[in-house]
Amino acid sequence: MTKPPPRLPDLALPSGKRVYFASDFHLGVPDAASSLARERRIVRWLDTVAQDAAAIYLLGDIFDFWFEYKHAIPRGFIRLQGKLAELTDAGLPVTFFTGNHDMWMFDYFTQELGIPILRHPVSQLIGGREFHIGHGDGLGPKDYTYKVLKRVFASPVAQWLFARLHPNLGIGIANGWSRRSRVQNTKEDEKYFGEEEWLLVYCRELEKLFHHDYYVFGHRHLPLDVPVAPGSRYLNLGEWVNYCSYGVYDGNDLVLQHFEK
Repeated sequence: MTKPPPRLPDLALPSGKRVYFASDFHLGVPDAASSLARERRIVRWLDTVAQDAAAIYLLGDIFDFWFEYKHAIPRGFIRLQGKLAELTDAGLPVTFFTGNHDMWMFDYFTQELGIPILRHPVSQLIGGREFHIGHGDGLGPKDYTYKVLKRVFASPVAQWLFARLHPNLGIGIANGWSRRSRVQNTKEDEKYFGEEEWLLVYCRELEKLFHHDYYVFGHRHLPLDVPVAPGSRYLNLGEWVNYCSYGVYDGNDLVLQHFEK
């Protein structure tokens, strides 16, 4: 990368306010009952952080599968959608980054909930500190199979063809694929590769060109706080199936915390 990353407008952080980051809720798995319990926990978390939040960033894989047909969306998750609508209606900015499980989001959240959808990592000055934020899929070395699949799934042709399937069939097929993929990759998600951790490699390569105080990603499912370079750290937000972990920035430091755990 020789060009600086895309940027969002600077975000001021008033005294007493915080910015919150969360990712990888994976709503929909492993079954309806546990997903519903997790969704209710997430809504409680949103109620808690909304008390002092200046902004909330959701960094992808919020849903284990999502595809927006022209006149239909996947069934369920209405408690989360209602809570997000309540927050944005009250003027709290919420930003959504797509992940590898919910890359087929289009304009529903923007039109209905007032939430912008971002598909690539961006940089942003928040409270005087430089952040680089994204889901993290397909970055750095390795992850080769997914990088190929992402190019296919991101193709307008593939999206058009999938949209031709009836929602009952299309969503059913995709849910089955998504759940099998998660089961197959669980052990990989639990491993930490040290200096070969590919998102850490990505951060260090970018840091050589453009300084960031914090690199914030999801995708890897491990809560991590790792030095990138002097004055620079990489935080992975973990996930909400096991850890219920999230990031909070108070204008002085970015730390990982756990909700109801």
